[in-house]
Amino acid sequence: MTDVSRRSFMKKMGLALAGMMVAPTIVPPSVFGKAAGRTAPSDKLNILGVGIGGRGAADLAAMETENIIGLCDVDWKYAGHIFDKYPKAKKYKDYRRMYDDMLKKADAVMVATADHTHAIIAAQAIEAGKHVYVEKPLTLYPYESRLLTNLAKKYRVATQMGNQGASSAGSRKAISMLRNGVIGEVTRIESFTNRPIWPQGMPVPTESMPVPSTLDWDAFIGPAKFRPYNSAYTPWNFRGWWDFGSGALGDMANHILQVPFKALELGYPSAVIGSSTMLMSDSCPSAEKITFRFPERDNLPRLALPACELVWYDGGLKPDLPIDMPKGRKFDANGVSVLYGTKDTMVVGTYGYEPFLCSGREVDVPNVCREVPGDNHQQDWIRACKEDPDYRVPCESDFQFAGPLNEMITMGVAAVRLQDLNQWLDWDGENMRFTNIPENATIRNVIEDKFQIHDGHPTFDRTYTEPENARVYAERLIKPVYREGWKLPEMPA
Repeated sequence: MTDVSRRSFMKKMGLALAGMMVAPTIVPPSVFGKAAGRTAPSDKLNILGVGIGGRGAADLAAMETENIIGLCDVDWKYAGHIFDKYPKAKKYKDYRRMYDDMLKKADAVMVATADHTHAIIAAQAIEAGKHVYVEKPLTLYPYESRLLTNLAKKYRVATQMGNQGASSAGSRKAISMLRNGVIGEVTRIESFTNRPIWPQGMPVPTESMPVPSTLDWDAFIGPAKFRPYNSAYTPWNFRGWWDFGSGALGDMANHILQVPFKALELGYPSAVIGSSTMLMSDSCPSAEKITFRFPERDNLPRLALPACELVWYDGGLKPDLPIDMPKGRKFDANGVSVLYGTKDTMVVGTYGYEPFLCSGREVDVPNVCREVPGDNHQQDWIRACKEDPDYRVPCESDFQFAGPLNEMITMGVAAVRLQDLNQWLDWDGENMRFTNIPENATIRNVIEDKFQIHDGHPTFDRTYTEPENARVYAERLIKPVYREGWKLPEMPA
């Protein structure tokens, strides 16, 4: 049991003991059956899958202990093999039609669509009282992450973000080592990923293409600004476009940063600065560096939490190897977090796997983390769905953790897009706003770069967007403006 879950457990136990014997974690069907509007623990969940052609296929495969009753994907060619795998499930291209027909029959929803539609699909499900499993990144914008966090708390549903390494033995080992003070106080963290492994840094496509008959293009666009179809956008490549994804940072940081964020209770950064290769108007940059500063936090029982700096690299950029890196040890090629402590240095692999100390020490410390049976991220969510909310043990990426983690990451995305201000940006996390952007500062991005060399002479010919007030631009990077006809639920008080 983690320190956090122990405190929560003791509080609930105290309330229970005040007037009754301790209730079991999973209550009998006769108490909380379907007649009461809840799924009995002995029953199988009825699950809807939205976005099934890519990562959603693996999530569904891990949920086959339950009833998969409805499936939705905008691209029936890309998702055809998954529709065939579950022939009893009803098929849809637009999740809104599926919700109209089937949401009342469902207990839970798995969301693995293009990233820009995660928030609205999950929010509407939560508001209907349904449990949700949402692939990473949880959302594209800080406001959307805060919304899902607060909605999940209000409606008391079981939630899980799909950064599966959070349920792994490696993550538990790394967190336990950190919380037990094995490397001392951590003041610097350096992290990288080998992504992107999809195109980025591109101009807006201009070629006219017919929409494939198997694709519902309008449903794919969803709440984003409408644009003509081009095969550069989907499938898979949506990650490289601002309107649909958030590049390497959004895609991988929820995997790579979950150990330090949880173990060190990083919370809201106080300041951030971002830089990158050429910043295009529509496409994420080819490589980035983002530095977050975190203030001092309250000490843990065995670990002080001083002010800390976290530096993120992607697109081929990497931190230097630690000076004391053991012989024969290498970074995980997919990415790592390197945590520099006052006593030692720890390296943790992409999904929290195989943490090791640069000193070469092997240590045995008390486990401060909850064991996840089989390290099965999806089944742990299913377990939580079937527990009474008064006694539910939260998942390892329950939105009360995953929401703030993703908020921090999406704020870093905004910092990259504001880099032309050439300054550290002060962040008010509670109110989700940058506080020191100059009143009259402007932002513009490159639409197209026609750099050429002719007879040894370079020609710089770039087309830019019209300058826009930086404060207004920043507000839109925190809370998106949805296309007409699309609207998020209201933020709970």
